[in-house]
Amino acid sequence: MWYNNILETIGNTPMVKLNKVVAGVPGTILAKVETFNPGNSVKDRMALQMVIDAEEAGLLQPGGTIIECTSGNTGMGLAIAAVVKGYKLICTMPDKQSKEKMDMLRAMGAEVVVTPTNVTPDDPRSYYSVAKRLSQEIPNSYYPNQYDNPSNSKAHYLTTGPEIWEQTEGKITHLLVCVGTGGTISGTAKYLKEKNPNIKVWGIDTYGSVFKKYHETGIFDPNEIYSYLTEGFGEDILPANVDFKIIDLFEKVTDKDGMLMCRRIAREEGIFLGNSAGSAVQGLIQLKDKLKQEDVVVIVMHDSGTRYIGKIFNDDWMRERGFLEKQKVTAADLIKSHNDKALITVNGKDKVTDAIKKITQLNISQIPVVDDNGKFIGSISDSDIFNEIIKDEKVKSNAVSTIMKEAFQIVDATTELDYVLKTIGKSSGAILVKLQNGEYRMVTKHDIIEAVAK
Repeated sequence: MWYNNILETIGNTPMVKLNKVVAGVPGTILAKVETFNPGNSVKDRMALQMVIDAEEAGLLQPGGTIIECTSGNTGMGLAIAAVVKGYKLICTMPDKQSKEKMDMLRAMGAEVVVTPTNVTPDDPRSYYSVAKRLSQEIPNSYYPNQYDNPSNSKAHYLTTGPEIWEQTEGKITHLLVCVGTGGTISGTAKYLKEKNPNIKVWGIDTYGSVFKKYHETGIFDPNEIYSYLTEGFGEDILPANVDFKIIDLFEKVTDKDGMLMCRRIAREEGIFLGNSAGSAVQGLIQLKDKLKQEDVVVIVMHDSGTRYIGKIFNDDWMRERGFLEKQKVTAADLIKSHNDKALITVNGKDKVTDAIKKITQLNISQIPVVDDNGKFIGSISDSDIFNEIIKDEKVKSNAVSTIMKEAFQIVDATTELDYVLKTIGKSSGAILVKLQNGEYRMVTKHDIIEAVAK
C-alpha cells in the first residue's frame, strides 16, 4: 500500500501511555502524540481542512497565495498543503517564536514575515494585522485566519475526536488540551461530548493570557495580558474557535514549569515533544486531586521538540531566564584546557638549574616539588628563583629543596569554584587537583580567569 501524496498521511496518530512523569497522578494517562503527522504537529489536520474548504468555497484559486499569521505549526501544515497543491505561502510570525520554526517554514518554500511580539492585536505591526494587510494587497490571495475559521474546529470534530474515542474504546473520562486558537479542544470536545456528555474537558492556559479569567468571569481583562515566553498557546484575543461553554475549566501553568516538564518528558518517557506538551502534563499534575484511579485522561500533544532546540532544550537559554540553576564550575572544569598534559614536577634533590630549565623551556611559572617516592614536599616558582639569585648567584648549584616553599594545597576534581578561589587566594597562586585516576593537575590564577571569562 502507498499514499498518493503526503497529505494522505495526516491523522491516525498513536496513543501512548505516560508513566514516569505522571507518577502519583491517579488514573491512566494517555498521550495523543500528534508529532506523527507529516508536519510534526496537530495543526496539520486543521491546515488541510482550511485549504480544502476554501477551495470548495472558491476562496482559494489555482496559483493563489495563502497568507496566515502563525506561531509556526499551522504555517508548517499550510506549507505542506501549499507544496502539494501548488500554492504560494506567506506566514507572519511574532519574533518570540523559535528560530527553528522560522527556518523550517523557509525550508518548505514559505516566505516568513517576522513581526514584534509586544504589541496589541490591533496594532498595524502585529502578526494578525500584517497578515490581513498583505491579503488585501496581494491579488489572488487567501487569508485563512485560523483563529476564527470554523474549518479549524471542524477538522478535529471529523478526525481527532473520533480517533480518541476509538483508541480508548469509549473509556475516556477527561480530555486535556493547551488552548491557543481553540480549534483542537473545541472540535475534539464537541465530538466526544456527543458520545458521552460526562467527559470532562480541561483547557491549559498560560500566565499572560486571557482565557482562564474570561472563562470564569465572562470579563475580558486587559490587565491579564502581558508578555510570556511560552509558545503555541494562550492568547491576548478571544478566537471564535474557542467554545468556552464546552470547556469545564482552565488551569494556568508558568513558563518555567511547562518548559522543565517538557525536558522531563524527553528524558523520562523518551518522547521528544514541544512547549505545550510540557505545560499540558504540568497542568494535569496541578489538577491531580480532581482525578480518580479509574479515570482515563487523554492529553493532546501538539508538536515536536525539534521546534525548540535553541530554547527549551538549550541549557544556556534556560539558565539565562532563571529556569535552570547556573552551572557550577568545578576544579575539573578549570583544567579542561590542559587535562591531557601530565603534571610537570621537579625532585627536591635536583639542582635549581634543573628547575630553571623546565620553567624556561616549558614556559611555566610554578612547579610542584616531589621526593623520590613522588610525594609532594614543596613548590618552587620563577619569582622564588629570581629572588634567590639576586641574593646569591651560586644558589643555582644548590638543591631545589634549599629554596622551595610549602607544597601546593590539594583539592579533588569536584571541588567548586568558590572554594578553589578561597584556597588559591591564601596560597602562592596555584593548587593541585587530584583526578579520579590518581593523577594530578595544576590550577593557576590564569586558569580561573580563563574559565570565568567564558
